[in-house]
This record gives sequence, C-alpha cells and structure tokens, in this order.
Amino acid sequence: MNVPKTINTYCPKCKVHTEHSVRLAKPGKQRALALGARRHKREKHGYGGQGWPLQKKFAKTTKKQTLKLKCKNCGFTIQKKGIRLRKLTIGGQT
Repeated sequence: MNVPKTINTYCPKCKVHTEHSVRLAKPGKQRALALGARRHKREKHGYGGQGWPLQKKFAKTTKKQTLKLKCKNCGFTIQKKGIRLRKLTIGGQT
C-alpha cells in the first residue's frame, strides 16, 4: 500500500487541521534490566538451555504497521495504529 509523505489531518495541540509528515514507527531498544530479560537470563544460565519453547510456526503472515504523523506547525507527533499490510511504501508511486 502506498502512503503519501505528507497528510493533512487534525492536530490535537494546534486544534486545527494541519500538514503532517508521515514515517513508520520502529520498535525501541529493549531494556536489559527489564524483569522478563532478567528472568530469561537466569533460566538460560547453567544446564537446561532455553527456558521456553521457541515459536516455529507463525499464524500471521502480516504485521500491523504503525504510522507516526508529525505536525509541521508545532512538531507534535501522533501515532496512528495502521491496518495489516504485507508491504507499506511511504511516498511511493500511485
């Protein structure tokens, strides 16, 4: 699916419709000190190997793509939960 580089949509900070630049949201860096990471490290330590079974079969063939819309007036960013897509192209040919 092709998405334009700029979208005219409502900005909750400006309280009017303004031009927004579009980009794809990426996952942040995982925290090494999070409880799940600490627990997993403890389970993997020593004999016994992997603490839980690794997923081999995946039920879903697509991921939900999240768009980040940044207002060009004030710089406020909105995240729009997208739909399931195989491929998302920002600023592609229509």
